[in-house]
Amino acid sequence: MSGKKKIIRISNIPVSLNVFCKDLLKDLSKDYEMVALSSPGKDLDEIAEREGVKTIAVPIERRMAPLKDIVTLFRLIKVFRRERPDMLHSIGHKAAILGQFAAKLTGVRYRVHSFTGLAFPTARGFARYVLKKVDKFICWCSTDILPEGMGVMNDLKNNKITKKPLRILGNGNIRGIDLSQYDRTEEVMSKAGEIRKGDAFSFVFVGRVVADKGINELVEAFCRLNAEYPATRLLLVGDRDNGINPIKAETSGKIASSEAIVEAGLQKDVRPWYAAADCFVLPSYREGFPNSVIEAGAMGLPSVVTDINGANEIIIAEQNGLIVPSMDPEALYSAMKRMMEDKELYGRAKGCARDLIASRYDRDYVWACLKEFYKEKLG
Repeated sequence: MSGKKKIIRISNIPVSLNVFCKDLLKDLSKDYEMVALSSPGKDLDEIAEREGVKTIAVPIERRMAPLKDIVTLFRLIKVFRRERPDMLHSIGHKAAILGQFAAKLTGVRYRVHSFTGLAFPTARGFARYVLKKVDKFICWCSTDILPEGMGVMNDLKNNKITKKPLRILGNGNIRGIDLSQYDRTEEVMSKAGEIRKGDAFSFVFVGRVVADKGINELVEAFCRLNAEYPATRLLLVGDRDNGINPIKAETSGKIASSEAIVEAGLQKDVRPWYAAADCFVLPSYREGFPNSVIEAGAMGLPSVVTDINGANEIIIAEQNGLIVPSMDPEALYSAMKRMMEDKELYGRAKGCARDLIASRYDRDYVWACLKEFYKEKLG
């Protein structure tokens, strides 16, 4: 027995814990007994090796699967009875639904959920009703609710999802960024040089290449811009999910036929792709607190983002980027064009980008805020 209080961090899929808790679990292990729990996978194995913490694999379906979900619930109940954690801290809706309920049933004292994004604000009809009920259930099961940013908190409040106190840690982002890693090092710039083509003004998108990320609007806006300014490029960095929310066939055709659009696919190291570009674009319909905007800023890129949760907190209009309405290819086109043509705006936004990120989302500061919260609860 270590004598330390035990915290289980749970997520639907191991890659979420691997990314959001990189080096964090090892650091927290100085004060707490940390356990990582998620569906099995190589990322969970990587967490065990890198962080030096105990890992527990429990299959958690991403979509609703009633029979499998019941089995998962009972497995989680068994785990919590065996492990007897002092706190469960969840990210991801499915992990929260099953994990927080199992923790409540087994008497885990502190049940913390970080809302990193909400689906119901952009849903319609019955789907919106169901999604709101799900979030209300999560809040009912949880003792502490941590919204990622003011936008998420306001959506929870304004839609009366819960009457419990809501607390934003730091400036909202739950991950923070390692500024020593996200920097234009010699190695990164060497790889960026292989990606960049001459003096073409390059826009970069990093994320899933799906409709909800605004890819249809982005490709439409870029193709119009590229017709006027041939010396432009669009870098799409991320994997396609053709099963869930795929982009239009027309958009796919434009990507395939345009020499100015590079679909890079999923990249393990995205830093050279940021460094090879001149401006970051996130035309998403909804986010919680998009880490890609923070990463781009840390790499010195100004951004064009849609007026959605998180993005409109990271980007200060006319300072480190521009903000446009979502689902509006005309506004997106105009903002991208302005980034190219307005040299004063571009210089100012580029000059402010990294400093603004460093002042608000440095990883050490974000971790310090989380540690303070844990200490308040667990000592």
